[in-house]
Amino acid sequence: MKPRIAVVEDNPDNRLLVRALLEPAYEVVEYETGPQFLADLDHRRPGLVLLDISLPEMDGVEVLRWIRSQEGLRGLPVVALTAHAMAGDREKYLSLGFDDYLSKPIVDDEHLLELVRRWVGPEA
Repeated sequence: MKPRIAVVEDNPDNRLLVRALLEPAYEVVEYETGPQFLADLDHRRPGLVLLDISLPEMDGVEVLRWIRSQEGLRGLPVVALTAHAMAGDREKYLSLGFDDYLSKPIVDDEHLLELVRRWVGPEA
């Protein structure tokens, strides 16, 4: 069984890029909004969440706070996938409880693959 990666990202081009880089080695499940992702967690729990910060309806930090407030989800690895890439942003998001940080645009395919392997293991 392939490790499942949830990509919570409102930009379809970014979702397409992540899917192209991770499939077929991983099962990629896409969500445009935080509420869509949270509603599906009981049905398709991922091994890793790539979570955009700037989302409509509920931003990535709010989604992360909800995940961390749930007893059974606290250990779920969540990576900030964001265009917020100024000095200090990485530290800011790690201090908020994200497990890792990846800036957009994704220009280094191998960096994304290394990050995914670190959290869910090697490709299937």
